[in-house]
Amino acid sequence: MTTLVSKLRQSTAAAVLAVTAASFAGDAFAKDLTITVWAGGSNDSDVYRLDAIEMAADMLTREYAINGEELNITVEKKRDFADWAAFKQAVTLAAEAGDAPNIVVTSHLDIAPWSQAGLIVPVEDYVDMDAWPLNNIYENLIEITSYNGVVYGLPQDAESRPFFFWKDTMKKLGYSDAEIDALPAKVESGEYTLANVLEDAKKAVDMELVEEGYGFYPRVSNGPDYAQFYQSFGGEMLDKETGKLLLDKQAMTDFYQFFVDAVEAKVTRKNHIGTEWDQWYAEVASGKAAMWHGGTWHYARYTGKEGLDDFFGNIQFTLIPAGNENGRANTITHPLAYLLTAQDNEDDVEIAAQLIKIASEPRINTLHAIKSAHLGIAKEQSNIELYANDRWAAEATERLLGQANAQPNHTGYGQFSQIMFKGLETAWTGTRTPAEAVAEVEAEMKATLGDEVIVR
Repeated sequence: MTTLVSKLRQSTAAAVLAVTAASFAGDAFAKDLTITVWAGGSNDSDVYRLDAIEMAADMLTREYAINGEELNITVEKKRDFADWAAFKQAVTLAAEAGDAPNIVVTSHLDIAPWSQAGLIVPVEDYVDMDAWPLNNIYENLIEITSYNGVVYGLPQDAESRPFFFWKDTMKKLGYSDAEIDALPAKVESGEYTLANVLEDAKKAVDMELVEEGYGFYPRVSNGPDYAQFYQSFGGEMLDKETGKLLLDKQAMTDFYQFFVDAVEAKVTRKNHIGTEWDQWYAEVASGKAAMWHGGTWHYARYTGKEGLDDFFGNIQFTLIPAGNENGRANTITHPLAYLLTAQDNEDDVEIAAQLIKIASEPRINTLHAIKSAHLGIAKEQSNIELYANDRWAAEATERLLGQANAQPNHTGYGQFSQIMFKGLETAWTGTRTPAEAVAEVEAEMKATLGDEVIVR
C-alpha cells in the first residue's frame, strides 16, 4: 500500500481535507477547480452516473466550509457519445492530448488495458478502502474493479443477466402457479436445466402457443450474456492459478451444440442474430416469446416504453440454467465503474477520488439504481427505503447478485469474447458444426492470444 494510503488510513476525513488544503498556496485557503466526468453507454435513465458527482461536489464543498476552507467545484458532465466505441475513442484521444476527463464511468473490462497504458490510476492510492462507505460495497464487485490485486475503480452500479419465462405460456404448458414460483430454486439447484428449456420451448411451438423461432428468444448480438451459457456447460474464462484465459473445448462445443439444437428444434430462428433491438424488446415484453434471456435493467424498458403493466404477473426470472452435470446455474454481472484518470495535478486527482467515494454512499447510489433499474453496489442499500420498497431491486438483488460472477479483467478478453461469439455464430447458422467451429476458435485464439490462453 502506498504512503498516501497509509496516511489516509491514519486520519479522519477532516484531516484528509486539511492535508489536501495545505497543498494549495495562500494564507487563507480558497480553491476553484473544474472536475470533468464522462460516462459511456448512458441515457436519460442513467443521469445519476453524472449527477451523483455533482451531489458529491456539493457535499465536499460543505465539508470544506465547515473546516473554514473555501472550495468551489464546477462539474462538467458528458454522456452524449454515439456509442461505446465512440466514448472509448474520445477518452483515449483526450488522454493522448493531455486533456483526459478526471473521472470516467466505463466498463470494468477497460481497467486492464487502461491501467497498463497508464491512462488510469489506482483508486486505492487515494481513498481508504476499509472505511465507510467503501467497506460496505459487495466484495465480489470490488474484486471485479481490481486488476492484479490492485483496486483501480469503484463500482458505479451492478446488474445481472437473468433468464426469463412468460408465465401464461408456462401455465398453458401445464405448470401450476406454485411450480412457476418454484422455478428459481429449481434452476439454482440444477433440477431445471437448459435441456428442460429446449423441451418446454419445443412444446410451446408444437402447441402453437408461440410461433416457430419464438420458443427460446436469445439476445440478438454479442455480449457478456453468451459467456453465461459457456459457464452453464462447465466453461471457465480464466485460469486462476496462472491468470491466463481458458478455452475449455468440451464446454465450448456443448455450448454451441445447445444453440444448434435450438435452431434444429425450430424454437430459435436460424437468422435470429442481427434482429433489431426495438423489435426484440417489443416481442419479449408482449409474450410473443416463451423464454429468453436479458439484463436486469431491461425491467425499465419492459415496464416503461414497452408498456408492460404487470411485470411480476407476467414474467418469472431465474439464473441462467445449468447445461449439464459439468456446469452450473449462473449469471454474469457487468458493472460500470468510476475510474480516475492520470493527471499532472495530483490535487485534482485527490479531489476526484473524494467525489467518487462520496458518490458511492448508499442513498446516492440508490437514486441511480432505482431510476435506471440497476442493482445496488452496497449491502446497506437493502436498508434504504427507496431500494427496499422497490420489488424489482429487492428480489433481483436477493435472487441474482450474490450468485453473480464477471468476465475477467484481462487485456486479451475482448478478443477472446469476439472469437467465441464468432464461433457460436458459425455453428448457429449452420456454416460449421460445433466441433468444426471450436477447432477454428482454438486456432484463432492461439494465433491471436498466444501464450495468454490455455486450451483444455
